[in-house]
Amino acid sequence: MSGKISAKEPSFRESVDLMFNRAVALMDLPPGLEEKIRVCNATYTVRFGVRLRGQIQTFTGYRSVHSEHMEPVKGGIRYALGVNQDEVEALAALMTYKCALVEAPFGGSKGGLCLDPRQYEEYELEMITRRFAYELAKRDLIHPSQNVPAPDMGTGEREMSWIADQYARMNTTDINAKACVTGKPPHAGGIQGRTEATGRGVQYAIQEFFRHPSDKKKAGITGGLEGKTVVVQGLGNVGYHAAKFLSEEDGCKVIGIIERDGALVDPKGLNVEAVRNWIGKHGGVAGFADGKFVEDGSKVLEEECDILVPAALEGVINMGNAANIKAPLIVEAANGPVTAGADEILRDKGAVIIPDMYANAGGVTVSYFEWVKNLSHIRFGRMGRRQEEARHQLIVDELERLSAASEVGWELTPNFKEKYLRGAGELELVRSGLDDTMRTAYQACSKVWNERDDVTDLRTASYLVAIDKVATAYRAKGL
Repeated sequence: MSGKISAKEPSFRESVDLMFNRAVALMDLPPGLEEKIRVCNATYTVRFGVRLRGQIQTFTGYRSVHSEHMEPVKGGIRYALGVNQDEVEALAALMTYKCALVEAPFGGSKGGLCLDPRQYEEYELEMITRRFAYELAKRDLIHPSQNVPAPDMGTGEREMSWIADQYARMNTTDINAKACVTGKPPHAGGIQGRTEATGRGVQYAIQEFFRHPSDKKKAGITGGLEGKTVVVQGLGNVGYHAAKFLSEEDGCKVIGIIERDGALVDPKGLNVEAVRNWIGKHGGVAGFADGKFVEDGSKVLEEECDILVPAALEGVINMGNAANIKAPLIVEAANGPVTAGADEILRDKGAVIIPDMYANAGGVTVSYFEWVKNLSHIRFGRMGRRQEEARHQLIVDELERLSAASEVGWELTPNFKEKYLRGAGELELVRSGLDDTMRTAYQACSKVWNERDDVTDLRTASYLVAIDKVATAYRAKGL
């Protein structure tokens, strides 16, 4: 890709295309198949009216289907003023590659609605969401076996619950109606661990990177995660969970948190939970007791740190600031936070980027588990958990009997019994499945990155792995 990027900043859509082209140039695909994978199959644009505040307001929404090499197709719905067809199509393409990479059996899709959810009351948002869901569902753009949305920027469990209910009202005899959307609250057919899933996946991705000495060496990083400094941009659902788990479980120091109204910096490390609570009450980070407040938050992206986690918007690292980024490891928790132009500058500097397609795939992975749960109509762990505990109890009882009989008098370590005897419930199984998925996908990318001289970065490697899986699926269909 070197030299192909003009001085003009590529858009998000152009960035995805450029990165796709860079990968495909290293593959031996028949030209027709390459084009088939590249193009977006269909985009539906809907404009609908809702009576609000004494008048009819018209909203514009999109649902884009990138690839149907596997069905249903999967992808979030975002509520934001900047939503447009180009962005939705680029995100749908990313979903195709993301699902292929983590071996979730879905094609890629994405949806969006042009509105600022903060401008509406809850009951108004429900009316808007239900009407949008109605428009999509009647065209099978929400359907358990054809198109399964999920939350994205500006949406969450609440919106998914409304969509699921709207679909069920329209399809009263569909026994699998709950599987029409994922990211629902647990009491409405959701799954334990879905809310934390994307942030948890980011943590597992970083943990797996740190298990590969040759990969750490490429980034110039030594040692384990303990004590590593982290800057997080965006403390929404993804950034919050990633920062929380890295600091509370892996011993990382979150030295910078960037939000809409500015940033907080503290070399001793910030309390992620406390910052999150403050933002919840005050709408921003300004006025928080600990750390230094920096009004121009974007400058904090350029702080010295070990790991930079952009977890909010597209294009925050671009040709304007890429040269000033000091972090040796950048983990794309958001979709498209590094533009194609910035990607090139950072690679030339020797920074390692764990790409969005892999790093934030935790959300779709756990969405897959939720979809399977809805289709099987039983929660994970319901049948096996107590049996697992009973088998463990047998071993513990036998060990204690042997100790007493032989008068050795040893005792089990405190907490061992409690930990060992606890069978896996739904949350433990979801985390286990997610951890396994993130490890397996990273190992596939790392192998390509390390074994091929013409692959110089993880993003190209992940595109190669993903596109190859999509191509294989198309060939198997006989296309």
